[in-house]
Amino acid sequence: MPVTAKLSKKFYETFGEDVTNELVNWFNAVDATYRADLRELNETNFQRFDAKLGERLAELDGKWGVRWTELDAKVERRLAELKGELQAQIAQGLGGVETRLVRWLFTFWAPTALAIVGTAIGVVALLLRR
Repeated sequence: MPVTAKLSKKFYETFGEDVTNELVNWFNAVDATYRADLRELNETNFQRFDAKLGERLAELDGKWGVRWTELDAKVERRLAELKGELQAQIAQGLGGVETRLVRWLFTFWAPTALAIVGTAIGVVALLLRR
């Protein structure tokens, strides 16, 4: 909003209407010029700021991209380690179960097999005596 310069009545009386109006017009022209220059300077500064901000945001985006990639690789590596540990523990646990199962089967079937073999020998012996 432009501000129009006004001068006192005494100034008009001393220098006259024409000179005073010319001076007022000159002040207003200078004011308009300074305003335009200030507006242009502000726009230039804002463009520089905007460009710098864009650069810094791009740098920040790159840094975060690298950090997310590193974090992703670290998580993948740790998951692979945990998977290996879990598989080893499961294999070890199943190995113990298998050992106990074989021991139980042998404990159950060995006396049964001996009883069957003994019965068969007894039947054969009886048959041979006749």
